[in-house]
Amino acid sequence: MSMIEEFKNFALKGNVMDLAVGVIIGGAFSTIVNSVVKDLIMPVVGLATGGLDFSNLFIRLGQIPPTYKGNPDSYKDLQTAGVAVFGYGSFITTLINFIILAFIIFLMVKFINNLRKPAEAAPPATPEDVLLLREIRDELKKSPRV
Repeated sequence: MSMIEEFKNFALKGNVMDLAVGVIIGGAFSTIVNSVVKDLIMPVVGLATGGLDFSNLFIRLGQIPPTYKGNPDSYKDLQTAGVAVFGYGSFITTLINFIILAFIIFLMVKFINNLRKPAEAAPPATPEDVLLLREIRDELKKSPRV
């Protein structure tokens, strides 16, 4: 078998195609979760913490260049200027994003696993000969012993 044939067999297997579809959907789903965290959850968290903007929480590690014209309290401006900053607020946002995404994927996998479980079939009907033997046993128990 040539290498091209082996690759074709590998690439066209169901699992590889399922993985490719999963990666594409996961990428799109990640964008949705990013938006949920950034646009819906973090503003509520910021409101609950007194208007704290997590994306702007940082510790400046480097010196601000003399030619800097931006806001010295802006994480993005300092990053753009090449100043070393420790952006822990951005990390907190990303961590919340990851936890939500991992939880949703956990729920999806759990749901799919429940769908894959074989339905519990009713127990098979008791064979006629077993039913007959049970009747005989019960009658023997009822009759007086001699």
